[in-house]
Amino acid sequence: MKVSRRFAPKVIETAEENRLSLRIAERLMSIGDGKRSAEENALLNLLGALIEQFERQAYPVPQAEPKEILRDLMESNELKAADLADVMGGRSRVSDALSGKRAISKEQAKWLGERFGISPAAFI
Repeated sequence: MKVSRRFAPKVIETAEENRLSLRIAERLMSIGDGKRSAEENALLNLLGALIEQFERQAYPVPQAEPKEILRDLMESNELKAADLADVMGGRSRVSDALSGKRAISKEQAKWLGERFGISPAAFI
């Protein structure tokens, strides 16, 4: 595939440039690992970085509040307030954290991070 001869990568500034870059990246990925040339691999890596940079700026993901993250994790793991009461200091503390009346402490965040396998920073 001689994409690199027809396409000169540059900082992506528009949605149209992003769509073009995505199409080229998809074409390169369709070649398959081990079948792309070193030049094609380099271009794919560069396009991936440029696409990620553009999309992070153009389509920011709103940061979820700790209480929303905790609620979602409890729901997806089918947990009730009583299941986290021992580390949070009782069911009322879990309820307070879920309602936003009380912030999750650093110690609680550490335990919750370990419990759910995510960064404790998600809860602070």
